[in-house]
Amino acid sequence: MPSQKKILEVKNLKKYFPTTQKQQLKAVDNVSFDIYEGETLGIVGESGCGKTTCGKTCLGMYPVTDGEVLFHGKNIHSMSKKERFAFTKRVQMIFQDPYASLDPHQKVYDIIAEGIQIHGMAKNKTEEKKMVAELLEMVGLNAEHAARNVHEFSGGQRQRIGIARALSVNPEFLFCDEPISALDVSIQAQIINLLMKLQKEKNLTMLFIAHDLSIVKHISDRIGVMYLGKMVELTESSKLYVEPKHPYTRALLSAVPIADPEASAQKERIMLKGDVPSPVNPPVGCRFAGRCENCMEICRKEEPQMIEIVPGHYVACHLYDEIPGSKGQKADASLLARVQST
Repeated sequence: MPSQKKILEVKNLKKYFPTTQKQQLKAVDNVSFDIYEGETLGIVGESGCGKTTCGKTCLGMYPVTDGEVLFHGKNIHSMSKKERFAFTKRVQMIFQDPYASLDPHQKVYDIIAEGIQIHGMAKNKTEEKKMVAELLEMVGLNAEHAARNVHEFSGGQRQRIGIARALSVNPEFLFCDEPISALDVSIQAQIINLLMKLQKEKNLTMLFIAHDLSIVKHISDRIGVMYLGKMVELTESSKLYVEPKHPYTRALLSAVPIADPEASAQKERIMLKGDVPSPVNPPVGCRFAGRCENCMEICRKEEPQMIEIVPGHYVACHLYDEIPGSKGQKADASLLARVQST
């Protein structure tokens, strides 16, 4: 079970990219969250919402534009070379595409042993070989596979090799960047179950990026929903699926397929209108306002702040905020009741 010890603290994180028009693409804009020891935090959203950029900036793969990312209280973007080297052992990444992230002509042994060699984790070659063999068996492969080239393996097997590579330095934190999106549906569940099994065995803490809400629900303790560079909702996985608060979250959940044909027929699909605004020139106020059927006047003027509406459930939406000039009253009660019933 997750503890109350913070492993990663993300505070007002911003990551902007310059464009050819001398503007800035606001990929991640003022995002904050914490990740606790032993938990999996899932981040979901449409393609281009900034979830992968957020994760990579948290790991220092991108320089930060503003804000802080603390790993055990240490700002990772101001680490010394020595501290950064130690950090790369404690934090590892599982990539999205096992075909692109692994050299097809390299031996499996060399890929997995590289981290062991860099960090001096084996006393001798015999111990190194034993460690590689154990890692392969840990991820569901055979020790004999170490002598083969990567191109001899299927996508699912390559992702298992990638997981073994990540685990080779005995990390405490894994960043999983859509690790199953490039795999066949029949293989996806195997990889998810493997990651969950390894997390329990090794007490791993994970940041799991995905666009498939059904997958994220299965593996995550808490889920954060991103839209156009912003975190719009954050809560426990079970609560998000039962009581989604943000209109965008409800729209995403309405699109999740249900295996039961009768239940699926009765389920109301929320169709979003309009297009996602440009992250180069995001709208004033709530970035979801132009696509939201519950949009109010304030939504187009003022950006909603992330507030805790019930313990552990955070949402950035004016429906749950106190509106200036309304004498402390919340949004219209009839509107709020209608939204919550959908």
